[in-house]
Amino acid sequence: MTIKSYAKVNIFLKIVGLRGSYHEINSRFMIVPNLYDLLEFKPKDCDDFTIEGDFSCPTTSNIIYKVYRLLKEEYPKVEIFFKTHKVVVEKNIPEFAGLGGGSSNGAAFLNLTNKVLNLNISHDKLADIGSQVGSDIPFFIYGYKSANVSGVGEIVKEFKEELVDIETFTPSNIKPSTKDVYARYRDSFLDNMDKELSSKLLKQTSHDILNKYQPNTLNDLLAPCLKLYPDLNSYIKEGSFLSGSGSTVFRRRDG
Repeated sequence: MTIKSYAKVNIFLKIVGLRGSYHEINSRFMIVPNLYDLLEFKPKDCDDFTIEGDFSCPTTSNIIYKVYRLLKEEYPKVEIFFKTHKVVVEKNIPEFAGLGGGSSNGAAFLNLTNKVLNLNISHDKLADIGSQVGSDIPFFIYGYKSANVSGVGEIVKEFKEELVDIETFTPSNIKPSTKDVYARYRDSFLDNMDKELSSKLLKQTSHDILNKYQPNTLNDLLAPCLKLYPDLNSYIKEGSFLSGSGSTVFRRRDG
């Protein structure tokens, strides 16, 4: 069985508070239907948990491996199953892009394992497991096409709307660090927090939002990202928006 692991874009991303070292957000997540990885389990005798795919990190640093470790602690048959199966991922979502590829893979792994092994774990519990590894995982667990995401990513509410027809472009020479971008925001841009606008955006459709607002208004991480990675300036043109803290710019195909 093969499962699609979709990319997402942040239609908007507003910082609304701090929680220790974390940043509380209000954001609209929307999947990109034509951009996805493929994840499946294939029979193979494995001494250790095995992931095959074009990843830039070792297995022990992979989000899939991290959620596997949490899942097997409570469900022993998960470890048994992956002694005789490997995880194979066909990667199409760029890394360091703000598209949630790693989190999407982690969620796809949790959902597929739950189904194949008949674990009968609720979406809420899977989201809780995933949130311990990646803040974007809960969104992908629920399988919503569009949702308002808040807190530190753990609060996900479906937003029913017509999807925006989006095209993405990811510069191959720019690989932002999410940690560094958020740190620069906290150091230099915290006074720009706009909770009132954030609340208004949660109620508007994504089509209307992209029609009304400028990129720097919609994504609080754009300014710190440009400070750290000035080469991005050449890609933020009229009608183009930055997704999350990554390097991907997106635009409406009809825009």
